[in-house]
Amino acid sequence: MSQMMASQRTLPVLAILAGVAAVLAAINALQFLGILPFFVGPVAFRTFNFFYALMWGLMVWVYIWLVQMLWRVDPAAWLFLVIVTLFELTLDFIAMLGASTWQDVSVSFLVNGIILLYVMLPGVRNAFGTSRSALGAAS
Repeated sequence: MSQMMASQRTLPVLAILAGVAAVLAAINALQFLGILPFFVGPVAFRTFNFFYALMWGLMVWVYIWLVQMLWRVDPAAWLFLVIVTLFELTLDFIAMLGASTWQDVSVSFLVNGIILLYVMLPGVRNAFGTSRSALGAAS
């Protein structure tokens, strides 16, 4: 019964966070299609790169799929969300080492950091059945 209550509390939060990440990915896709401008300080400019737009569009699809899986409290969704979040955090960090600034990746970095921290909480892991006690391991 308590696991059911925990899953009912965690599923909207994780689904909403994954939805926010999907919106951010969609904004990036639209920026690389040249529909939305990039802002560098007060200056706005448009760019077009079909490959980047395609990759960000793929991330939108992945996040929408994740939202559906998270809503069903699928344990595979928990693991896949961790992997995708770590991948995006790594890409944000590598982008900061390159030509990007903190302003370019800050929102994505913070949202993915919050998702990763929230997913690793014991109550969330219990709700998805991925904690040590839920897996039957000795604590």
